[in-house]
This record gives sequence, C-alpha cells and structure tokens, in this order.
Amino acid sequence: EVQLVESGGGLVQPGGSLRLSCAASGFTFSAVAMRWFRQAPGKGLEWISSIGSGGSSTTYARSVEGRFTISRDNAKNTLFLQMNNLEPEDTAVYYCATLGTMPSGQGTQVTVSS
Repeated sequence: EVQLVESGGGLVQPGGSLRLSCAASGFTFSAVAMRWFRQAPGKGLEWISSIGSGGSSTTYARSVEGRFTISRDNAKNTLFLQMNNLEPEDTAVYYCATLGTMPSGQGTQVTVSS
C-alpha cells in the first residue's frame, strides 16, 4: 500500500523558513517522480513543484520559484521542500504525491503570519 506522510509544517513569520518532509513507503520511491501541492483556505489544489526520480530534474510554479527548493533522499525514501522567504500567501495545507496521482494524505499545515 502506497503511503505518503507529510510533516514539518507550522506557524512562521513572514520572511521565515520551513522545511517540509514527505515519508514514502509501499512502493519503489527511487523509481518515481514526485510532486508537491498545496491548498490555501477557500481555494483549489495548486501544483507547486516536481522532481524526477533521480533528483536532478526539478520544476516550480512561478509563485514559488526562487524561494522554494524541492529535493529528495532516495536512500531514506523521503521527499523535501525547503521554503524560504515565506509570505502570507503561502499559507496552505501542503501535500506530496507521486507523479500521475493526486494527493491522498493528511498534508501538513503551513501558516505564515506575524
């Protein structure tokens, strides 16, 4: 059974940083491209970043490019999202998913507020 568990969210002030993690199990993590999504209050699901199975190919939504960095540790079956220079508009529940699927986990809440 595929399991993806997000963690690392919290309350942070504008300009602050957080590092999200996504622990994967139930499939061959190192063979699968991964994605991060987010859903802000009252809004739809937004794709924000993707990474290839080997970790060298990454893409970002314009809204986060230059501030967020996606990475992965295939030895530890873990996906990461380093978020810097956070803005109130980044407040959302963040989810990870494998390429070709939609998020199905609980997500992790990120709140950016002073």
